[in-house]
Amino acid sequence: MGKLFDKALANPWAALDYVVDGPLHPGGRESTEALLDRTGVGEGTRLLDAGCGTGESVAAARSRGARAVGLDRDPPADGIRGDLSHLPVQTGSFDVVLAECVMCLVPGRSLAFREAGRVLADDGRLALSDMVVAGEVPELPAPMSEMLCLSNTSDRTTLVDRVETAGFTVEDIRDHREDLLAMRDQIASRVDYEALLGRLGERGERLLAAIEDLEGRVESGELSYVSLVAHPR
Repeated sequence: MGKLFDKALANPWAALDYVVDGPLHPGGRESTEALLDRTGVGEGTRLLDAGCGTGESVAAARSRGARAVGLDRDPPADGIRGDLSHLPVQTGSFDVVLAECVMCLVPGRSLAFREAGRVLADDGRLALSDMVVAGEVPELPAPMSEMLCLSNTSDRTTLVDRVETAGFTVEDIRDHREDLLAMRDQIASRVDYEALLGRLGERGERLLAAIEDLEGRVESGELSYVSLVAHPR
């Protein structure tokens, strides 16, 4: 059992994909469509999905007639391989940069925000969703923290400050705690944490305590999920 758990930690995104339906972020396809609505994505919109994963959001944008392309460290076949801190695309070449639950995974987040501003047209929009936390994040194995988008998370005010310091004006910001709770419940319905971690002895006990602490923070609102739309100044 320990080897099975280590295998899941070695590829946490595959493990999450196994238990979550659709895009690997709270709210799934519905939250993506809402962000596309808020940024007016439609026929001919030039959209870059920064951190596109397997490309579900790119497909959603293309279904609206957008000229969408995805960028990732390990992109799908029709995507661009690249780093969000150094986007390999021309200045002013996109109308919308979409970044869903990904900026908190970028060590050079401030640079990534500036890069998003660089590649946007003057009247473009940044559509961002990310985890936010009030207080300290529970200690988890690094792969698990990355899978849960907690490895470099900030509070809501700091997130907005970083976006605006990078040259944006935030138009609106919305809380999606209910989507986070629904995703938590979906995972819990498919993974018996107590049975799985109970077989790992003391290590499992520590992980279970951290997960229970994490769930408590979601319930209390200390840990949440937000989306925002911003435009370059």
